[in-house]
Amino acid sequence: MFDVLLCIHEKHDEWLVLLAAVICIISTMSAVLLLRHARHFAGMVAAKWVGGAAVAIGFGIWATHFVAMLGYDPGVVAGYHMPATLLSLVIAIAMTAMSFFVCLAYPGTRGLAAASLLSGGGVAAMHYLGMSALELPAEITWRSGYVALSLVFAVLPMYPALAFAVGGRSVRSGVAAGLLMTLSIVLLHFTAMTAVVLVPAPLDARTAMLLSPKSMAMAIAAGSIGLLTVCIAVLSIARTARIAVHASQRDLAILVKGVTDCAIYMLDRDGKVANWNPGAQRLKGYSADEAIGLPLAQFYSLEDREARLPEKALGIAIEQGKFSGEGWRTRRDGSRFWAHVTIERISDDGGNHIGFAKITRDMSRFKEDQDRLQEMAAHLDAALSNMHQGLCLFDAEERLVMANARFLEIWGLDRSACVPGMTLNAVAHLALASRTGGPVAQERVDDLRLTLRQALDDHSFPPVVSEFGNGLIVSMISRPIADGGWVTTFEDVTERRRSEEKIAHMAMHDGLTGLPNRSSFNQWVDAELEQARHFHHNLAAVVIDLDRFKEINDTRGHGAGDAALQLLSRRLIDILDDGEIAARVGGDEFSAAKRFRDQAELAGFLDRIESCFATPVGSEDNRFYLGASIGVSVFPNDGTLREQILNNADLAMYRAKGSLGERIAFYEPEMDETARARRQLSNDLRHALARDELNLLYQPQYDLRTGELSGYEALLRWHHPKRGTVAPDYFIPLAEETGEILAIGEWVLRQACLEARTWPDDLKIAVNLSAVQLMQTELVEMVKGILIETGLSPTRLELEITETAIISDKLRALHLLRQIKALGVSIAMDDFGTGYSSLDTLHSFPFDKIKIDKSFLLKSQQSPEARAIIKAVLALGQSLNVPVLAEGVETEFQLGLLQEQGCDQAQGYYFGRPAQAPSISAEDEEARRAQP
Repeated sequence: MFDVLLCIHEKHDEWLVLLAAVICIISTMSAVLLLRHARHFAGMVAAKWVGGAAVAIGFGIWATHFVAMLGYDPGVVAGYHMPATLLSLVIAIAMTAMSFFVCLAYPGTRGLAAASLLSGGGVAAMHYLGMSALELPAEITWRSGYVALSLVFAVLPMYPALAFAVGGRSVRSGVAAGLLMTLSIVLLHFTAMTAVVLVPAPLDARTAMLLSPKSMAMAIAAGSIGLLTVCIAVLSIARTARIAVHASQRDLAILVKGVTDCAIYMLDRDGKVANWNPGAQRLKGYSADEAIGLPLAQFYSLEDREARLPEKALGIAIEQGKFSGEGWRTRRDGSRFWAHVTIERISDDGGNHIGFAKITRDMSRFKEDQDRLQEMAAHLDAALSNMHQGLCLFDAEERLVMANARFLEIWGLDRSACVPGMTLNAVAHLALASRTGGPVAQERVDDLRLTLRQALDDHSFPPVVSEFGNGLIVSMISRPIADGGWVTTFEDVTERRRSEEKIAHMAMHDGLTGLPNRSSFNQWVDAELEQARHFHHNLAAVVIDLDRFKEINDTRGHGAGDAALQLLSRRLIDILDDGEIAARVGGDEFSAAKRFRDQAELAGFLDRIESCFATPVGSEDNRFYLGASIGVSVFPNDGTLREQILNNADLAMYRAKGSLGERIAFYEPEMDETARARRQLSNDLRHALARDELNLLYQPQYDLRTGELSGYEALLRWHHPKRGTVAPDYFIPLAEETGEILAIGEWVLRQACLEARTWPDDLKIAVNLSAVQLMQTELVEMVKGILIETGLSPTRLELEITETAIISDKLRALHLLRQIKALGVSIAMDDFGTGYSSLDTLHSFPFDKIKIDKSFLLKSQQSPEARAIIKAVLALGQSLNVPVLAEGVETEFQLGLLQEQGCDQAQGYYFGRPAQAPSISAEDEEARRAQP
């Protein structure tokens, strides 16, 4: 950089350098002004302005160069080669013209970069071509570093200069553009001159005609005068144009500002706001300072912007001269309004597009009113078209005014067949003929007219429901209107009637079998009892309960069970005669009844019922027999009221179910005594805990390998104050039926754990769980709470579960057992081998012990089959590594058999009968020894 400054100071005349700079500034400022005018025009007009700008700056660059060269002192006589000198002027003008065209056509980053290269390249080309025109007795060589730097200086400032010139609008940006262009030209010139190195050499004057510095000065002076003239002319034209524009804008502003009920504003060619009237400020919320320069898209919604609606609207205005439309527009605060928009294309006198005029009116209230009317009309049309009822409007002369689509649909009419103006007679004939498929008697039409008139005269007249052809049932209601006409609505209630009949049938019949249900059966029996009392005949009530039907569902599937019930129901329906009924009153419970006069009729009825169970049911590969227990009671001998007769038949059925080989049982009075005693015992059991009538006995369990005591099983006993000791086989099922087993079972478990806590740590306590207990989700928490309360280790507690307790809900039962086992409590399978799914149950859950039912051991001495079962169970336990305990050991033979087969544990009378708690026995022994 020092070399450059030294070159300016030592080798140039400072006044001529200053003159060159002034010429350069004038030319660049003129070019910026012309270029800014060009961007408002298109076509040839814009080309003229660009050409003027190119001439101004091109000549300015050329003049700057050669004025500066006049001030350059190489130390020898110099001249200028004329063709090269003129060519440098042409290149400067041409390349700057191309640069201006590019930046106007492509104002983006790439366009400006390309224009900067063209403009800087033009300056550089002019300079170095002009230097090649210099003729002097020396050879010019170049320092490459400064040459490269001069090219950089020529291009870099041009990018922001052109950006300010094309994109800017203010005076400040225009001055900045001119100064940057001047800087580019001056830096290139002096950096390039610094790169010059002169090597003395003889001048060959014969090569071409040379211009002397004096001639060159005269040419530059003439050119400068011409440049000044051009600049003055350009400024004059620009000023005239600006005055005209201002005058036009002033007139338009006066007009526009006077309008305040709509937005009127101008857009430039790019669709940006050029001015803003008070109506626009009021409507859109932007002040003039905020709005000017904003793009048109600023006032559109986000959805409209994404659809490029602003660009499309401007495109239509350019192509067709005008765009009109409606849509949502956005205010400054984000609110929306419905606008009617007009955009008109504006052209100058030469037909060149210079911008747009835009008018926007707020039509929100009109839009709301219009939408409300359209919505009301649409709702009315939709209401009439989608009414569930058909509707006809008649005038005072009984002529049809309108009929909705539902009316035509109900009666099966075409719209063209039923038109306004038809008489009521014609409409009725048309509708009735369509449904009946033939001619309609006039009497039918007259009846309909009379009914409608009667409804008009009496507003409380109920709807008229009539059945027409093809099963159509229609409900009709007529109401008068103010002008003497009336409206009649028609509702097709066919499906409703069918649904009501179906619902009524479902309410009185079983959904699976189609037989009458309990309610229907009770109504039939009540009605028959009234007839029997009046006509003095008999009525038999029969209760039928299927045997082991739950087992059928569990083993063969619920689908097979449902199919069996349906087949049985069809058989019952087939055997019924007049005065007989059969009903399904429960899951596997049926009832039947018959009106009869002699016993032969009743016997025949029962034989027919029995025949329904004589043949198997099910598919070919899944056939089985249904068994049933049947109870019978007869009016009036066994009761006079329905409840009494049915209850007595139920008692008879239970006796049949409990008797082997007896399928049908008749009611006997003694059955009431048995049922009454059972109910009394249930009531006493409910208070047994509170009265301290229950106690626990403990039976020892021994390890057969060591002969040592391994624990005890807790056994519940009930000492009734009047009946004495009640067998567990009798009162425990009763407790399960009444639900008392839950409280009793919890008491048993707590007492057993409290007792076991006093024993040595190696002894376990075994407690039985009822099937009812096993179905309670609170079982796990109950066991856990008692263990915490009593302080007994979970490993010392063993809960015994029978297979039947698990089978009722296997998945749920096994889930609860796994949770209990997770506490550390042992789980034993009790009475193993007596159920029908022992192996499956054993496979489903990892039991800690298997207990062989005592029935096998009691038969072991006489029955080889029993011994075989014992051996098989013991072998199974050994293979599964599960200990096996045998119940009911009473003899040496039984003990020897178990020891021979490797049984782990045993209990029974051989080892000890159930007795009071070991802790109490020990206290009694100590007290006896302490006596003198």
